Amino acid sequence: MEKELNIKGCEFLTKSTDANEIFIPEEFDEEQTMIAQTCGDFLETEVFCNLDRIDNKEQGLMRQILEKSGELGLLGISLPEEYGGFGQNFLTSMYANEVLGAGYSFSVAYSAHTGIGTLPIAYYGNEQQREKYLPGLASGEAMAAFCLTEPGAGSDANAGKTKAVLSEDETHYILNGQKMWITNGGFADVQVVFAKVGADRILSAFIVDGDSPGIEINPEEEKMGIKGSSTVQIFYNDVKVPAENLLGRRGEGFRIALYTLHMGRIKLGGNVIGAAKRAISQSVNYANERKQFGNLISNFGSIKYKLGEQVIRNFANESAVYRASKNVDEAIEAFQQDGMDYGKSHMEAFVQYEAEAALLKVYGSEMLDYVVDEMVQIMGGMGFSSEMPADRAYRDSRINRIFEGTNEINRIWVADTVVKRGHKHKIELFERAKQVMQEVEKGEAQNKPSGDYFEDKTRLVENFKKVALMLVEAASNKLGRKMSHEQEILMNLSDIVMLIYVAESSVLRVKKREDINAQGEASLYRDMLDVLMIDSADQIRKCAIDAIYSLDSEENEEKYRKGIEYFTDVKRINVKEARRRIADKLIEENRYCF
Repeated sequence: MEKELNIKGCEFLTKSTDANEIFIPEEFDEEQTMIAQTCGDFLETEVFCNLDRIDNKEQGLMRQILEKSGELGLLGISLPEEYGGFGQNFLTSMYANEVLGAGYSFSVAYSAHTGIGTLPIAYYGNEQQREKYLPGLASGEAMAAFCLTEPGAGSDANAGKTKAVLSEDETHYILNGQKMWITNGGFADVQVVFAKVGADRILSAFIVDGDSPGIEINPEEEKMGIKGSSTVQIFYNDVKVPAENLLGRRGEGFRIALYTLHMGRIKLGGNVIGAAKRAISQSVNYANERKQFGNLISNFGSIKYKLGEQVIRNFANESAVYRASKNVDEAIEAFQQDGMDYGKSHMEAFVQYEAEAALLKVYGSEMLDYVVDEMVQIMGGMGFSSEMPADRAYRDSRINRIFEGTNEINRIWVADTVVKRGHKHKIELFERAKQVMQEVEKGEAQNKPSGDYFEDKTRLVENFKKVALMLVEAASNKLGRKMSHEQEILMNLSDIVMLIYVAESSVLRVKKREDINAQGEASLYRDMLDVLMIDSADQIRKCAIDAIYSLDSEENEEKYRKGIEYFTDVKRINVKEARRRIADKLIEENRYCF
C-alpha cells in the first residue's frame, strides 16, 4: 500500500516532491469555498459581536453558540453522512478549521468538540457506539469533551491514576479518579475518559455520559487567555459506565489518545492560520489610521518590516499545512483501498504523518505568537490596552504552545520519529546521510546557481536536507542509541527538519501558483519566498553548528562545519525592499490579501 503514496511520512527528507503533487489553498473549489464562507459568516453573526459576553463566561452562551453552529452543519463537516455529517474530506475540514480559528475562545470549544471530543468515537467506536453518539454530536444536540490530563499526568499521559474496575457481573465498569484542564468539560454530555482497568499498566478509553451519577465538576478555571472556553476539573466517584461503552479494546486507550493528538496537532497548525490572518488585518488597519510625526505609521520602514514578516510567516505555515493535509487525504484513500474501515484508515493516516503534524503544531503556534506580539508592538501603548483587539489575541495565542503536547515534547517527537523511521528502514535516512558525507569528503557537492529561479530554490532546499542528514550522521556516530537522551541535540535537529518542510512547501506552492496562473502578483510571492529562504538558511546554519559543537567531536568538527556553511550558502537579495513590497500590498488592501 505504501508504494501508492506520493511520499510517506518523514520521506520529504530523502525524496524530492514535484509541485504538481501538492495541494495549495489557491485550488479550493466552489463547494469548499462556500463552506468556508459559511464559517466566516457564522463568526460575524454569532461570535465577534459577543466576544465580551463569551469571555465573561455568560452561563449557557458558549453551548448555545455551538448548538447554532451544529444547526448549520458545521459540527459534522468531516463525519460520514450516515451519522448526520457532511462526509467531507480532511482538506475541507481543515479549511473550515482555519476560518473558525479566528474565533478566539469559540474556536477552542469548536475544535475540542469536533476534533478530540468527537473523532475518537468516529474512528474507534463500534457501529452501535457510532449510531448512538455521533448524530447528536454532529447536530449539536450533544457536546463532547476529551478527558485525558490529570494532576500528575500531563505530557506523560500514561502516568494517569484514574481507575476502572469491571463489576463482578461484567455489566459495567466502576470509574474513580480525577481529570483536569478539560475543555468543554463544564457542559459536555459525552466524555471520552481514559483510565486503567484493574492492574493494567496501559490506559483504556471509555465513553462516559456526562449526566452519570458520581460525576462532580469543579467551578470554571480562571485562565490567562481563551477565557470564554469552558475549562474544568472533573472528579469520578464510583461512576458506573456500561461495559459496552469501552472504546476500542482494553488497553488501547493510550494509542487512541496518541493517535487523536496527532490529528489535533495538524488541526492546530491550521487553526492558527485564521487567527493570524485576522491579527494581521487588525495590525494593518491600525497602522493605516495611526499618525505620528505627521505621517501614518504604515509609512515607516520599521512598521513595514513587521507587517511584511507577519505575512511571510503565515504564508509559509499555510503552505505547509495544506501540503500535509492533502497527504493525509491521500493516505486515507490508500488505506481504504487496502481494505481498512473508515476509522482505522483515518487514524493510520494521521500516524503516517505524525512528524509532519508535530512540526506544523510547533511552527504554527510560534508563528501566531510572533504575529500577535508584533500586533501589540504596532499598536504601541494602545496595544497594551484591554480595550484593543491585541489584548485578546495576544493572551489567547499563548496556550497553543502548550496545547496538544508542549512544543518541547513535539520537537523531540519530530526528531525521534525521523531517526526511528530511519533505523526501521521506512525511509532511507542513514543511507542518504552516508552519501552526503561522501559528497562532502570527496568535494563532489554542487552549489552552483543555474539561473532558473525555481531550480535554484529547489537546489537550496535539497542542500538544507543535506545539512539535516549530516547532523543525523554526526549525532548517530557520536551518540548511538544515547541520542534519544540528548534533548538539546534532538531539538536542533527538529528545528532544522521543521524549517526544511516549511521552506520546501513554500517553494512548491509558489511554483504551482505560477504554473496554474493563480491570481495575484507573482513577484510578491517570490519576494516572500526569497526572504523565507534566506532566513531559513541562517536558522538552519545556527541550529546545525550548535549541535555539531555540542557533540564535542573535534576530529570531524571542521569537516562538518565547512559542509554546513557550504550547504546553507544562499544568494543574498535586498530583503528590506522585498518585505516593503509585501507590506505595501497589505497596506494598499488594508487587509490580509495573500
